[in-house]
Amino acid sequence: METARILVVDDEPSIREMLNMGLRHRGFVVQACADAAEALSIVSQFSPHAAIVDVMLPGENGFQLSRRLRQDPDLYILMLTARDAVADRVQGLEGGADDYLIKPFDFDELVARLRAGLRRVRKEETDVWRYQDLSMDDASHRVQRGQAPINLTAKEYELLRYLMLNPGIVLSKTQILQHVWGYDYIGDDNLVEVHISSLRDKVQDYDKTIIQTVRGFGYRLGV
Repeated sequence: METARILVVDDEPSIREMLNMGLRHRGFVVQACADAAEALSIVSQFSPHAAIVDVMLPGENGFQLSRRLRQDPDLYILMLTARDAVADRVQGLEGGADDYLIKPFDFDELVARLRAGLRRVRKEETDVWRYQDLSMDDASHRVQRGQAPINLTAKEYELLRYLMLNPGIVLSKTQILQHVWGYDYIGDDNLVEVHISSLRDKVQDYDKTIIQTVRGFGYRLGV
């Protein structure tokens, strides 16, 4: 599969450079610019698979740029903004954006959303994910270690699925809680530890090399 090309449009030099360097480090091809006019001049030659667009751009703003970029129906558009108003999110999504992330944002979460969006728009999402001899068939909800079936609860399944979709990425307890239990979940984050422990037992990850603990940060699926 061709390496994904990402267009970054943000007028804040520090964020633009962080995204440029960080995404390149994660294996993406990146073109970064500071305004809509430059972005539109890049698109025809660069043919991005995804665009990360800041709302507050000089001149033509991110909402306007998003509507113009939406002329390509296969382009995944993730909007960034410092504004948390519901009306802004609605305007962005109705204007053509696929997703919305509020500054300051967690870079790993941005990458996770970007990869999920790219799987959809590039039609490369498979129903089966694998790590070593661990496999997950999302169509049948069947999980196996080698040829041995593994029976998981609904939350254990969603937790493993989140890890499988983000191999090598450290996911914090907060990210896991929000993704698996929902953004409105209020409770003890020890719930994550309990489910990680149960999941490790069921997939026979006794040496903790499949689901790794990154002390002080969270968990990741292998490296």
